[in-house]
Formats: sequence, C-alpha cells, structure tokens
Amino acid sequence: MSTAPASLTSLFDASEEDLMATLAGALRGADDGELFLEQSQLESLTFDNGRLKGGNFSTDQGFGLRAVAGEAVGYAHSGEMSLSALKRAADAAGAVAAGHSGTYAEAPARTNRKLYGEENPIGAPSFEEKAKLLGEIDAYLRGKDPKVRQVTASVAASFQVVEIIRADGHRVRDIRPMTRLNISVVAGSGDRQESGSFGTGGRVAFDTFLSEGGWQRGADEALRQALVNLEAVEAPAGTMDVVLGNGWPGVMLHEAVGHGLEGDFNRKKTSAFSGLLGEMVAAPGVTVVDDGTIENRRGSLSVDDEGTPSAYNVLIENGRLVGYMQDRQNARLMGMKATGNGRRQGYAHQPMPRMTNTYMLSGDRTPEEIIASVKKGIYAVSFGGGQVDITSGKFVFGCTEAYLIENGRIGAPVKGAMLIGNGPDAMKRVTMIGNDSKLDTGIGNCGKAGQWVPVGVGQPHLRMDQITVGGTKA
Repeated sequence: MSTAPASLTSLFDASEEDLMATLAGALRGADDGELFLEQSQLESLTFDNGRLKGGNFSTDQGFGLRAVAGEAVGYAHSGEMSLSALKRAADAAGAVAAGHSGTYAEAPARTNRKLYGEENPIGAPSFEEKAKLLGEIDAYLRGKDPKVRQVTASVAASFQVVEIIRADGHRVRDIRPMTRLNISVVAGSGDRQESGSFGTGGRVAFDTFLSEGGWQRGADEALRQALVNLEAVEAPAGTMDVVLGNGWPGVMLHEAVGHGLEGDFNRKKTSAFSGLLGEMVAAPGVTVVDDGTIENRRGSLSVDDEGTPSAYNVLIENGRLVGYMQDRQNARLMGMKATGNGRRQGYAHQPMPRMTNTYMLSGDRTPEEIIASVKKGIYAVSFGGGQVDITSGKFVFGCTEAYLIENGRIGAPVKGAMLIGNGPDAMKRVTMIGNDSKLDTGIGNCGKAGQWVPVGVGQPHLRMDQITVGGTKA
C-alpha cells in the first residue's frame, strides 16, 4: 500500500449501491451508527546489544459496522471485505435496533482541514538504511562513554487509511502517517547499573528527526539520563512540596485527571469528576485543554473515528470544570455536543471518548522562581509507569529522573521516588504555574478498555504543595 486507493469501498466485491443498501438496512430505526473501513501497514526494527534483533512488517484491512440504539450498541467487524461478510455484520449489529424507532442523528460537520501529510513513511528510507542508522546510534553511544553497557534503538512506522460512511450518504476519509524513534541506554559502574531513555515521533516523515543532528541529540539525552541515575541516591519518603518539570510529566495530568474527564465515565457517574460541571476542581490559574488540532502531533486527528472534526476543547478553565471529552453517543445521551474525541484502535473496535493532546496552559512564573520557592522537596523531571483509579482519582507514579530540592536549589539526583495522591486533590495543591508549557516529544500511548491509541501530553513547570512521596531511603 504505497499509496491509498481512491476509496476503500473499492476493496469490496460489490457495488456502492449494494453496500449502501446493506448499511441502510442495518441502521434502520437506529439513533446513530456508521461503517468504518480501514487499511493499514505497520513496520518496526529493533537494534539491541550490537545487532539487529528484530523486525516486523504487517498489513491489515477490514471494516466495523456499528448501530446505536439508546445506550445499547451493536458492533460487528470482519477482515473479509465482501458483501456477504458485510451482510452478516449488518444482521448482527443491526439487531440492537430491532423494534427501536430512533431518529438517525445528523452527520458531523464537514471539514477540509488536513493536519498532517499523506506520505507513507514505510519504505522511505529503506529497510537497509534504517538498519544502518540504528547501528550508527549504537556505535555512537558506545564510543561516547565507557560506562555504556547496553544500547537499544528502534524505529517504527505506520500508515493508516480510514473511511467513515454513514447511512445518510455522508462519508469522511483520513490518511494518517506515524513515525517514532526510541533509544535506551544502560550505563554501569562496578556492580551498579542504571538506564536512561529518549523517544520522539509524530505524524511526520522519518527525515523530520532521523537527520544526524536529530538522533544524536536524542542519544545524548538518553545517555545523560542514565549517567544521572547512576549517581542517584535513595529517595526520601514523606509529605513534601514537589516541583514537576514541563512536557512529559504531563502524563500524570493525563492519567490522574484526563481520563476522569472523558464523557462515558461521567455519564455513568464512575468518575471522580461526575456531576461537578461548573465547580472548582483545581487551583485558580489551572487551565487544562484537549487539543486534537495541532499539526503533525502524535495525538492529533483531522477527524476522529466517527468523522467529527477534532477540536480545541477547554476542560478546566481557571480551576473550574467547564467541559468533558465526548464521542457522539455519550454526547447525545448527556445533551451535549460531540467534541471530536470518538476514537478507536482499529476496525475491530468500537469508538469511545478518548484524549488526543491533553495539556495544561502556561502561567506566569519562571521555572527558576518555582524551584527557588521550595525549601525542601522533590523535583520530578520525568515519569515512568503509574496506576490510576478513575472512580476515586487515586494515583501512584514512579519517577525515572528526579532530584532533591534543598533551600531553593536543585540537589542530588534520587532514585525510587513515587508520587502518591488523588487527582482532583492534587490539582487543588498547585500553587505556582510556570510560563513554559510544552508537549512531550511524541511518545505517548494510551490504553482504555483494551484499546490503545496515540496521544500527546504536556504541561508547564508546576509547584504542588504537600504531596505524598514514596521513597526507598531507610
């Protein structure tokens, strides 16, 4: 699939008329629904421990048919692009609307906006050129510092073409490229070894970040983090003031707050933010948005997977909850507008409210001011894994790079620091907001109900007062 076909309906063994008649029959009496068509390619290469360790290439195509009747959803999918498979899916999915006398919802607004190019990144550069590049990254890092013990570098690309067709004849098409570079380093001294990592990506061609200067900066950053962690001391435990770095630390905002602002959790009243529209849920000055309209970003979408144009959606404004992220079904049931957040992993999955690029806007304090204001605390620069309970808002996040703050100065790096708290409560503990909001480098993946989609996260530097820190220091 070097180029996409003019229409994915051409993959079927049937005429447009037969396809549309089958779709109309399946959605008769339904409140909403659509036929989702997809064709995709995936490629990845991994260079580990001095050799090319793995490679993968795959193609896939298929359709998903959804019928919505009230709160019920009928969904059927198939990788067989045939009229007979579509008719079987229509019988299965359409059964949910049997006896239901719904009025088919209006189609989404149209848009000609394109937020990313349509170039297929698979095959350019070639397999051999990508493998050579990964070998150069390995050699560069091993020659950079004698403490380097292991290097893992990988590239991945995807090219997805989707088409959303409604029973009223409305159809939307989107071509979605994606690329990513990841580098991790293990550095050691004696019996001790620590790791560091760097990743970058987006809806761009590989040449955006595979130039020599681009990958060298990423390799240097991964090595820097590993060497910092090699000198880290045990993290203290207790309740203390915490400064969060900008960019990737927004993953905590994504998990601890963002998921709780998705429409389905709030309609079902299983979110810590349920019923709080118009209420203060964060400190004054805290404004959180979900923005799927940023060009070339990993989480951006020209249209979502229901055909709704993505949007700049304000969720929390100056501390007050003003909106939720919505797909079409939950928006209709809650009497709200769809916000362009109906997303799905692929044709085998039905859409649900999901984040795109979720971040906090800047305030008016410099990072230096924020750090100088803390007498004793932790400066968390980067996070690894974490756990969040949507209903209670409770979270636990591990820091992959963090430092002590003593008398307003950054001190020794620490390892094993964990931030523990409750999302809504933590947002009310924000006392200083930096003037340097930025998004992560393009590495985010978000899981929900077994589906994974690419996302962006971000924030400025933040001071949060009296946060529980789990440490390893005896």
